[in-house]
Amino acid sequence: MRSLTVELGDRSYPIHIGPGLLGRADLVLPHLAAPSVAIVSNTTVAPLYMTALADPLRAAGVTVTEVVLPDGEAWKTLDTLNQVFDALLRARCERKTTLIALGGGVIGDLTGFAAATYLRGVPFIQIPTTLLSQVDSSVGGKTGVNHALGKNMIGAFYQPRLVLADTDTLRTLPDAELAAGLAEVIKYGLIRDLPFLEWLEAHMASLVARDTAALVEAIERSCHNKAEVVAEDEHEGGVRALLNLGHTFGHAIETAAGYGNWLHGHAVAAGTLLAAETSLGLGWIGEADVARIEALFGRAGLPLRAPDFGVERYLDLMAQDKKVEAGRIRFILLKALGEAVVSAAVPTELLHRVLSGRFIESGARPLASASA
Repeated sequence: MRSLTVELGDRSYPIHIGPGLLGRADLVLPHLAAPSVAIVSNTTVAPLYMTALADPLRAAGVTVTEVVLPDGEAWKTLDTLNQVFDALLRARCERKTTLIALGGGVIGDLTGFAAATYLRGVPFIQIPTTLLSQVDSSVGGKTGVNHALGKNMIGAFYQPRLVLADTDTLRTLPDAELAAGLAEVIKYGLIRDLPFLEWLEAHMASLVARDTAALVEAIERSCHNKAEVVAEDEHEGGVRALLNLGHTFGHAIETAAGYGNWLHGHAVAAGTLLAAETSLGLGWIGEADVARIEALFGRAGLPLRAPDFGVERYLDLMAQDKKVEAGRIRFILLKALGEAVVSAAVPTELLHRVLSGRFIESGARPLASASA
């Protein structure tokens, strides 16, 4: 097991990474406010891992309420959030009941938002079971749900007390979901860690083959990068925005395609290529850099083209992005490989060129459309 800490003063919390952690009640018990938990999962993950998590806690004297939701991005809504509240109220969960998110990013975001708002705030723990959630969404306290007009537009910053990333759960992950997680892993190398990017180029085959040592290393390096950024800028007032490389374009893809039809990491990969093309158009990176990014995404098994929804549809959706300020879209772009910046100074004609260019393809689809 490897461990690191998200440094947030008296709200700091550990991240434990490695195989065989799911049944380690000893890692969970110190972070409970009372011997009472509600484990929130979904219909895909619960049959695989609920018993492994719940039984050791029950054996330790913890009261466990199980909440199982439908699976998929399409269910990341206020209506589903109410299902969580209904279950908590029926079980008479109290302010010291800890909510535990057992699943991918949808479950983590929903459970975190439920914890932030149930009884005006209860403790919660993240136990992510997908690569994407282990390296990104479980760390940093972003929680929320989607709205028909935009992804993650309703939510709160609310930090967990513990993140437990059991790499054994990645064995049952569909290939498309593994690739989706690799998109977020690659992101850290692109925005702030060139040596990590070079390591990924050397070890991508091992990651795709699910080599445990390679996965642990990639997860730890990714979480280390995110933990540093979150410690510096918890509420995304500055440097934390850089973690959204590819997301302005990517969220537009997810919204326009219909939630769940593109996996988040697939949309981020296609969006990152659009961001790279924009950076190229500004003269910040070279054609060889763009080719290098495209090649690495290709080796990870990620989509390399975004759907053609039309330039105006893209611009309309991106204008609703959370990073918009004073009506101007703020893009995360690359000054160089390993160095990202936030910029609103992107000429309209360049955006039109990028959104009708080589990384846009009519009928482009992700490798899979089901979320796990």
